[in-house]
Order: sequence, then structure tokens, then C-alpha cells
Amino acid sequence: MRSETVSFVRWRYDLLIAGLTVMLSLFYIVIAGGNFPLDDSWIHQTYARNLAQNGEWAFIAGEPSTASTSPLYTVVLAIGYLLNIPYHVWTHGVGIVMLALTGILGARMAARLIPNNRSAYVATGLALVMAWHLIWAAVSGMETAIFAMFTLALITLAWRELDARSQHLTAIILRGMLFGLVAALTTLTRAEGVLLCALLGGLLIFVRPGGRYVGWIAYGVAALFVFMIVLAPYLNFNLQQTGGLLPDTAAAKQMYATPNFYQSYFWRVGYLLEPLAAGGQMLLLPGIVVFAVMLVRQRRSLLLSAPLLWSVLLILLYAGYLPLNFQHGRYVIPSLPSAIVCGVVGMILLLKGSRFSLLGRVFTRTLAGATIFVFIFFTFSLGVNAYRLDVAIIDEEMVATAFYLRDNIPPDQLLVTNDIGAVGYFAPRPILDIAGLISPEIIPILNNPDEIWAWMQAQGGRYLRALNDQVPGDDVNDPRLCPVFTTGGTAAVRAGGTNMTIYKLAYDGVCDP
Repeated sequence: MRSETVSFVRWRYDLLIAGLTVMLSLFYIVIAGGNFPLDDSWIHQTYARNLAQNGEWAFIAGEPSTASTSPLYTVVLAIGYLLNIPYHVWTHGVGIVMLALTGILGARMAARLIPNNRSAYVATGLALVMAWHLIWAAVSGMETAIFAMFTLALITLAWRELDARSQHLTAIILRGMLFGLVAALTTLTRAEGVLLCALLGGLLIFVRPGGRYVGWIAYGVAALFVFMIVLAPYLNFNLQQTGGLLPDTAAAKQMYATPNFYQSYFWRVGYLLEPLAAGGQMLLLPGIVVFAVMLVRQRRSLLLSAPLLWSVLLILLYAGYLPLNFQHGRYVIPSLPSAIVCGVVGMILLLKGSRFSLLGRVFTRTLAGATIFVFIFFTFSLGVNAYRLDVAIIDEEMVATAFYLRDNIPPDQLLVTNDIGAVGYFAPRPILDIAGLISPEIIPILNNPDEIWAWMQAQGGRYLRALNDQVPGDDVNDPRLCPVFTTGGTAAVRAGGTNMTIYKLAYDGVCDP
């Protein structure tokens, strides 16, 4: 009877977590007008539409490419097109469901760490769905929310091996196959998911599924077999298209991060953490420390440290591989769910441990109250305002110029652009991509404006669509640029940026009257 009551209570709290997720997400969506805050969101939509309608993995119809960094997310979006569900409804719906599942999975992780503690369960779930970075990610039209959900799902699946499970070899193999499947789906959502897979695989050595090494070997072989089978088609496609296992986007974005590689490694870590500091999660740092201390003092399984290790390792990975913190640190946002779980659990332990001291009670309750206030404050202030501004910039600059191209520039006029998403979706045409996502041949010369100009001319580029800092050489007065349309949008200017302009290219330096 006790277990049934606990189960019922959890489901009731799950509904609370899911309901709050829906309300907050819809609040963000409605107040921003319903579109997406990133041009990359339109890249996913374009790939998904082409996959659903033409059965091909291509940004430009008939030209296979690897600019989609999340093959699983592209497939998920394509399902919406196959079902004829409006893409806004399907995309935002997927993000909302993923955020709700993240909150529920996080709550269940807290329940394992502090059994029979409703406060830990509810507080963890609500903290996850109220973190504005995660709300932003859920309604961004990007894969971040589904990746965050999979990271918690994979950790939860590994933790199940700490329970009394069947030691029959067949049961162990089936559990390994399930772990391998979820690990593959995590990696297909974001390539860095393989780091979590390796981390959990290593930690499972100390657990030994089935209680003996033969069980761990069977589990590991089964997991690896399924993992490779599921990943094989995508890896083979990348090898055929790029000659490597990763899509072209990895090399292109590394080129943009070149200046940051001249900074120290510790500077890069701080640089990545900077945008994540804007939120209530910063006040959870004492809780994270308490969580780590609890694991050591209670000599609990090393596997339970996986959430904390994953959060740290993901940030360290990006500091070494791709130190870019734009768009609110979206590359490292997936480190937040695990960190929040650890922080809230630690905060609950801190509150429990200080109840016998007046000074301790005052300090911990003040800290907890401040954390709740800051979470709410950022959710309804900086978070929603940032999302609304981001959507406005994309709508007023990228989408507006895409509509102009669709209505005024013949599709046979070769376009050169840096942001390909909205153009690909609303004004499909041949494109020279000076960001290198679908034109990988430009990657070696990305930091050489003169060679980019020569490449554009050799390829027959007729129009350039760019923000001021995207013009090769950053000279908007270059005589080869003949402006034909400027958006005049206000959001980008308010954010300290510039408007996007479409130029007709005159390589002889003489613009038509």
C-alpha cells in the first residue's frame, strides 16, 4: 500500500511539473510571436521538410549535405511534416514535451538520491522546468531540449543497474541492448553525447551488471553492438560526404572560434560559464558542493556522481574543442539539467543538516528563498525578454530578407550568404554559404577575405545577403557591393547589432544606376 501511495503522489507531482512546463513555454511562445530565436532553427526545418517531401538528406534539393548537426532531431521534425501538422505546433510541442520529461526525469533522479523526500522530488522538477535557459532551449526550435532529456534518461538507465536486477545472462544482455539504443539516440541528437556514453560505460565497470565481470562484459558487448548498428548509417553518410565522422559544421565553427584558442584554457572555461551564470542555478553552487561531499562521506556508488561529472566534462570538452558562448551559451546549456539536479539535492541536504542550528537555519533558508526568487525573477524578466528579442531579430532580419529574395530575386541568381536557414526554408535556391555549413570547400579560407571574394567571383555569386560583420573584409563601403534592400529592423539595432542587407555584386566595382 505504501508503494502505491508513493507512486500516486509522484504522478500527481509529475502533472504539476508538466503543467508548469506547458504554461511557461506557451508564455514565451505567445509573447515572442511564435517563431524561432535562431536562424539554425530554420536549417533544421529545411532539412526535415526535404526529408519528408523528397526522401533526401539535403538542405538544397538534390544536393546531399551534412549541415544538420542533429540527425535524430531532423527525423523527429520530419514526422510532423509527414503528418501534415503545422511546423510551429509540432516543433514547439516536441520542445515542450522534452522539457517536461527533463523535469520529471530529474525529479526521479532526486528521489533516488534522497528517497521518500517529496521536497527533493518537487523542488528538482520545478527548478528544471523554471530554468530560463532550458525554457529558451525548449522553444528555440533546436535539438537542445531533446538532447538534455536524453542525457538524464541515459543516466537514469545506468542507475537502474544499482538495483536488484535479474542476473540471468539473457536479461543482462537485453538491458545492455536498451542502454546501447538510448546511448545511440543521445549521440544522434548531439555528437558530444558519446562523451556521456563513455563516462557511464566506464562507471558501470564498478557496478558490474549482474554482479560479476561476465555480466558486465555481456552488458557492454550488447550495448556497443546496438550502439554501432544504430549509428552506422549516419557515420557512413558523413564519411561519404565529408571524409570524416563529423558533419562539416564542426570544422566551420571551429574556424570561427579561432581567436579564442589563443586564450588560456581556464579563460575559455570561464568564457563558457559566463552566460550560464545568469540564473538561479548560480545559487545552487553550495548545494553542488554538498552533493559531492555527500557522495564521498556516505561512500555511495561512484555511478551516482555521473550527473556532476557529465556537467563538468561537457564544459571542459567545449573549452578545448569549441569555445563559443553565443546565444546564451546554447552549446553548454545541456550541462544545466544534471547540475541543477545535483544542486537542488545538495540544497535539500543542506537544509536538513542545518535544522539543529539557529544560525544554520537562518543561512540555509535565506539561501533557499533567494534561490527560488532568482529562478522566478530570471524566468519572467531576463529570460522572456531575451527570447522575445532573439525571435524579433531573426524575424526582422533573416526571415524578412528571405521574403524579399523570394518575391524579388529570381532563384537562378546565385546567392552568397552567411545565415542559410530562413533563406533555405522560405526562398529555396542555389546558395554559396560563406559560413561553410553547406559549402565546406570554403572552410580553409574562412579567415581570408580576399580569397573569399575570389571564390565568390569564381563560383558566379550574383547577390550577397549579410549583416555588416558578415561582409568579407567587414567593409560595407566596398565598391563591389551594390545595396538593393536593407531591412530597417529595430530589434537588431537595440541589441547593438546591424541590419541585414542584400547587395548585388559588381566585381568590377561599378554598380548599375
